[in-house]
Amino acid sequence: MAQSLPTASDLERERGVDLRIAQCEACALVQLPIEPVPYYREVIRAAAYSPAMAEFRRGQLRRWVDAYGLGGKRVLEIGTGRGEYLGLLAEAGVTPFGTEGGAEAAQACAEAGWPVQLVFPEGDDVRLEHGPFDAFATFNFMEHWPRPREVLRCVARHLVDGAIGLVEVPDFDMILRQRLLTEFIADHLMYFTRETFAAALRLSGFDVLSMDSVWHGYILSAVVRKRAPLVVAGFEQWRAEVARDVGRFVGAHQERGVAVWGAGHQALASLAAFGLGDRIAYVVDSAPFKQGRFTPATHLPIHAPDRLLTQPVGAILVMAAAYATEVVARIEREFVPAWRTRGAELPALAVLGEHGLECR
Repeated sequence: MAQSLPTASDLERERGVDLRIAQCEACALVQLPIEPVPYYREVIRAAAYSPAMAEFRRGQLRRWVDAYGLGGKRVLEIGTGRGEYLGLLAEAGVTPFGTEGGAEAAQACAEAGWPVQLVFPEGDDVRLEHGPFDAFATFNFMEHWPRPREVLRCVARHLVDGAIGLVEVPDFDMILRQRLLTEFIADHLMYFTRETFAAALRLSGFDVLSMDSVWHGYILSAVVRKRAPLVVAGFEQWRAEVARDVGRFVGAHQERGVAVWGAGHQALASLAAFGLGDRIAYVVDSAPFKQGRFTPATHLPIHAPDRLLTQPVGAILVMAAAYATEVVARIEREFVPAWRTRGAELPALAVLGEHGLECR
């Protein structure tokens, strides 16, 4: 336990442990399948005493703030320790806030005047104070978490849309190259390569904007952005517009009957979504296993295409997706000559495609 060194009184009962290393077959993440150390929610930074590290962080944070326009914004640090980096964040021009899982360290932050909440951000019931935040940062802390995605998702709930993050972990690619066996410690449950680090961040709701190996190759430093949800409002607008056009077409020919060619999933969904169940005479489809069945929800009979000859209609609405061109060509090649030979009036023809309704 690298952050909990024994005192003289602890030596009699203090013992080493054997570490077993495992790798996930699904995502390739290397990890220790052990219980986390008791203090995994706390940050104890020996690096805080290094002037060289402080100078590195000072420059790094200034560049990060400038590059992403974070000046004056609210930035949350996950795992503040005693507030060492909160001061550097303030120097970089942001308004810093923090979370810390250790009561003593959180109290030190409060005494220094930093707004730090005594909490480890894990679980749906956690509510972070002072949010929502414009950005967040966490430095060499994620590898301690037994459930990193749960923590990152909790953080994401307290960020504004498009918030920027700076997330760092030890660089396992370097550890592998250098065969640094002593980098395996009970404190670190997760060992991230570039690939597994990026995967964990993406699966937690963030897009990875950049990733670099920093601090002499020991640290993977990723800049991320909170992923915006996909906008699906346009589907309803499209449905309304197409339903209007299809309704007009069907209404104009309903007296002589309208047949639909196509019993694929798009056609079946369209019949239900546009409320055509009682306005269509029947459906035809070339697939024998569909013939003699009925359409779900709308309960229209499905026939072989020859039904168009035995039960003529005034219009055909083709709903065959990528097969529409093939279906139209077949109608013109096989059915139009047959109707003309019989002296029958040719039905109106329309195709419902990705761009809406197209009358032929």
